[in-house]
Amino acid sequence: MIAAVAVVTLSGCSPATDGHRTSTAVETPSATVPVSIDLSEPLQHLEQAHAARIGVSAVDTGTGRTVSYRADDRFGYASSIKVFIAAGFLSTVPPSERDTVVTWTQDDVDAAGYSPVTSQHVDDGLTLSRVAEAAVRTSDNTAANLILTRIGGPAGLQDFLRRAGDTASEVVSYEPDLNVIEPGSTDDTTTPAAFAADLRVFLTGTALADDDRATLVDWMSGNATGDTLIRAGAPDGWAVADKSGGAYGIRNDIAIVTPPGRAPIILAILTTKHAADEAYDDSTVADTARVVLEALR
Repeated sequence: MIAAVAVVTLSGCSPATDGHRTSTAVETPSATVPVSIDLSEPLQHLEQAHAARIGVSAVDTGTGRTVSYRADDRFGYASSIKVFIAAGFLSTVPPSERDTVVTWTQDDVDAAGYSPVTSQHVDDGLTLSRVAEAAVRTSDNTAANLILTRIGGPAGLQDFLRRAGDTASEVVSYEPDLNVIEPGSTDDTTTPAAFAADLRVFLTGTALADDDRATLVDWMSGNATGDTLIRAGAPDGWAVADKSGGAYGIRNDIAIVTPPGRAPIILAILTTKHAADEAYDDSTVADTARVVLEALR
């Protein structure tokens, strides 16, 4: 994604609803006594091989088995936050308003940076639903900013996540500024544990209506930026619906991974290169996913 250089040396709405969904109660699937799988050794080897810090939080929602590695460390979340912007949209904007056509300017596109869909519709605009879809499927920055504004801005999204139980994520900026992580700051950061828990709430719990949850999974299933990430490390035949994020040394992917005939696995992989000015590496995420998902077979 287009952004300023991120300097990462960190060791992490409900906007007022208008009648579509008022409950903030969250149900998460119960599980058997969880078994934690220790993958410290192979993940440390991957960190050395890729010259990167890797954070992992994974849970098999059927068996309760988990994998955690630097799960409470902070990482810049970059564009992976867009899936939760979309969740906030689906939670708070009623279906009757989602076909409203919205417009923007070329200045909006120029300021946001990477905008493969909205840059083609400056003259005619798009419906809110298609804008939200673009934010997830193509990681369109202008689309994300438009939807974020619609749900109350960064403060509105943070409130939405807090109500879902996320006390770690710090939502401060719009695109592309959210990619810049200042040394010692927690702005625009999260933890693997927090983002994995958020995914579980919105994709397997009752925080979203059934139709909205299905819509969000569909948008993630069509993610155009994730083929070389968790999807590349998943076993053959396992379905992956994900949202990637990347800015210079930051490379992330968060996903719901469904093996054939089994309950899904929630997986968050957040990484950052040790050298702040080094380009991110998709293979860091793919190799990590391969190790984690093999352990959860």
